[in-house]
Formats: sequence, C-alpha cells, structure tokens
Amino acid sequence: MTAEMSVLGHSEALGVRPGRLYVGGAWSDASDGAVADQVNPATNEVVTTFAVGSAADVDRAVRSARRAFDEGPWPRLHAGDRKAILQRLVGLIERDGAQLDALQCLENGMPISFSSLPVLSASMAAGIFDHHAGWIDKLCGETYPSYGPSPTGNDVQMMSVREPVGVVAAITPWNAPLMLFAQKAAPALAAGCTIVMKPSELAVLTALRLTELIEEAGIPPGVFNLVPGPGDPTGEALINHPMVDKVTFTGSRAVGRHILSVAGEAASAPEGIWGGGLKRVTLELGGKSPSLIFSDATSVETAGQIAMGMVALGISGQGCVCQTRALVERSVYDTFIEAALSLAGSVVQGDPFDPATTAGPIISARQLAKVVGYIEGADAAGARRLCGGERPGGALAQGNFVTPALFADVDNAMTVAREEVFGPVLVAIPFDDESDAVRIANDSDYGLGAGVYTASIGRGFRVARALRAGTVGINDYTVMPNAPFGGYKTSGLGREGGWAGIEAFTELKTIVVGLGD
Repeated sequence: MTAEMSVLGHSEALGVRPGRLYVGGAWSDASDGAVADQVNPATNEVVTTFAVGSAADVDRAVRSARRAFDEGPWPRLHAGDRKAILQRLVGLIERDGAQLDALQCLENGMPISFSSLPVLSASMAAGIFDHHAGWIDKLCGETYPSYGPSPTGNDVQMMSVREPVGVVAAITPWNAPLMLFAQKAAPALAAGCTIVMKPSELAVLTALRLTELIEEAGIPPGVFNLVPGPGDPTGEALINHPMVDKVTFTGSRAVGRHILSVAGEAASAPEGIWGGGLKRVTLELGGKSPSLIFSDATSVETAGQIAMGMVALGISGQGCVCQTRALVERSVYDTFIEAALSLAGSVVQGDPFDPATTAGPIISARQLAKVVGYIEGADAAGARRLCGGERPGGALAQGNFVTPALFADVDNAMTVAREEVFGPVLVAIPFDDESDAVRIANDSDYGLGAGVYTASIGRGFRVARALRAGTVGINDYTVMPNAPFGGYKTSGLGREGGWAGIEAFTELKTIVVGLGD
C-alpha cells in the first residue's frame, strides 16, 4: 500500500471518531457493547468503529419515537414552526457540505470528483430537505359537496385532512448515503412523523454527521433516532417491531420481498396496545435498466460514452438507476461499441480523494466476488467480452477494484442481462426496429429507469410511454428533489420525491360534520 492510497489521514482531518447510537435525543453505546468496523473499500483500511444496535437498542429507539409521536410536540407543531426547523437544517447541511461530501468518499470509496456532483452530494441532500420543507404549510385536505342527506336526514359537510402516518422505520443503502438519507428523512419529518433510521453497516459516517446536524437544528428528542447495524439483528428487529407504522427501504429485491412479507404479518406488543401488522411500505429495489439507442440519435458516439460511463465511472455501476443494458439499433451497433470502448479505456481508478480518479471500488470483498462471478458466468454463457473484468495490480490490489467490462452480442435471456450485477458491467444487445427495442427493454422483471436516444421528439415520447419503467430519460437522465422516483414491477412499491414523497408519509382522514340543529 502506498502513502497516496491511505485514507487514514483524511479520517483524522475530518475529525472522524467512533460512532454511537442516537436514541431519545442522547448519544450512547450499544446495550451489549457491540461495535463494528467502518472500512474504506478503496484500501480496506478500518476508518473507525461504530456501535451496533441490538434488538434491545432498536426497541428502545422505537419506543422513543412512539412517545415522541404520541405525546411530543413534533406532529402538533404549527406548520411554520416545523418548517423553520427543517430550513435551519438545510442551512447546516449547506454549511458543512464539503465535509459531508468527503465523509461519503471516505465511507464508500466514491471518488471525490463524483461525491461533490450535485446529484450525489450534500447539496442534493440540502435540496431534498428544502423541497420537502416547502410542503409543510401546504399539507391540505379538501372539502366535498354534500351528495345527499345523512341517514338522520341532516345535511352534512364532508372534508379531508392529512395526518402523519406515525413511527417510520427508514433503512438506507451505502451507495448514495447522503441523497438517500435525505430522501427518506425529509418527507417523513416534513409530514410530522418520527423516525428510527438504520443506515447500511457499510456506510455510517454521513448518517452519523447528519444526525448531529439534526440535533443541532433543534429537532425535539425522540423525533429522529439512529441505530446502525446489519440486517440481522438490527434490521430484523426494526421491521418486525409492532410499534412501527411504516417501513421505507432502499436496497435489494430479496430484502424488499422479506420486508413486504413481514409488513403484512400480525404482531402484538407486550402492552397489547400496538400491533396488528399491515405496516405501510415504500420499497425501492433496484433495476436492470435499458438505454435504447436509435440510428437517428444526434450522436451515437455520445450515447455510447454515456451508457458506458453510467457503469464505469463514479460508483462503478453500483447504482440502482444505472442503465446496464444498452439496446442498440443494428445499423449503428459498431459505432456504439467503439465509443463505449473508448470511454472504458479512459477510466482512472485510484485514490478516491485524488481529483483525477474517476471510478471507485466495489463496496466489499463479498460484492466484488459476486461481480466477478457474473463476469465469468457471462463468458461461460457465450457473451463476447470486449474489455475489462480484471482485478488491477499494484496499490489497487489492496482495494476492491475491478476494471469496467463491456459485453457485446448479448442475448437478453442471459443471466448477465437479467440480473442486477451492481458492478461496472455493460451488456450491448442489438435490435432491428422500434417495436423490437421496446419488446427487449420491457422483457425484464425490473422497471426502475430507462433512457431513449433519438433526434425524433415523436419517437422519444412514443417509446417513453411504451416503456414499463418509473423514470425514462429522453437524451438525458437525472433525479431531482421535486420529481417522483420509483419503479414498476419488482423494482419496488411507491414513490419518493416531490408531492408523492410527502403523500407516502401521510394518512388521509375524512371528517363528517353534521349541519343539523
């Protein structure tokens, strides 16, 4: 390992210290003293340790959130007061943006040049909180004209109000920790809910720092609680707790299915008051998103570089929205391949804090083994590997790096075209015409995102409407705080962002007012 690749100096400069639980407005160690290592995947150095929440700690956190919701001021604050507190938090995130961006780089190896990009950075997290804070004084119901007299013969006035759903269990992944922390916490807090958050055990640093800022902003004790830890025991205790009203989760399809099954099971608390199952659920479960490149694209070369860049640069394909299937019209297939190869050859792997680095490592040795297994499986299935898929040597050998791989002439039935690799692997599939492209694109269990590259605005809209995906980009692709985000099919349930994100953390109550004497 070279001095240039060591991340420990950055840890010291950023003031990183051992992480603790945050429950009921106080920081504490785990009840059983358990700790785990925060590891930087670029070097596999231990950055620090953090407390691992036990089932008892989760119970304490949920009860704290329950009391804060049932008895505390947060759900009952005047809209202007709650809005002011969240806007104070926005200012704190903006103040410490550079530190938060660097912590994200330190915890998951994201190159600093990408960690500071608007869509992944603290500025995005601040924007999400700012957007949702703006809804607080607009959480309105409706009034309805009387359809007829009530059974008593009286006229009635019908109206609806929106109320917070209650105690929220929020479980976030490691790949975009700043953005996804905000995507879950901001609408829940804006709606008046209380939260127990479990960040991924692979990336806790930004969650810890954001929790400190939540405390500094003046959010009352018990409203927000942080309990880091793995799926078992921490996550299991959280999703099974009978005092939790809603679970919001971003992660794998397998875990999402498990959460959905648990959410529908009957449960009862020791007091015999709470429980009964049927927790509300929002799930974002990944994708196998296609990009459709037509021969009339303004620049097939640019489309090829964008497609390869989505999986080769930044977090190296470890993003749910990465368009990992490139569907290319046959007449421009070779041009696309050349452009994709050119981009792959320009990737710079290395020290995540070096501005020249353009691609990060795989998050863990376990995930690295899975990615390599998919690459080897594609070779065995007869896909034509044109580049990548190797473990680099030298200083990079200490980390979880693998070079970006491009497979040509892939059949959409192959495993590498159907399963989410979550690594720097792009598959290229030729198509004959528009209907063929749409058929291949929709032939997937997933439906999170998609891209369409064409100079024809009519074709762009026509294809976008035909694709079974939650977000479709025409000649571009991004995520914004004020737009809904989520997937079709097994890519999840519900939406985050925009009004849809707020709506997901509220219940709609109808109130009937009798107008008789």
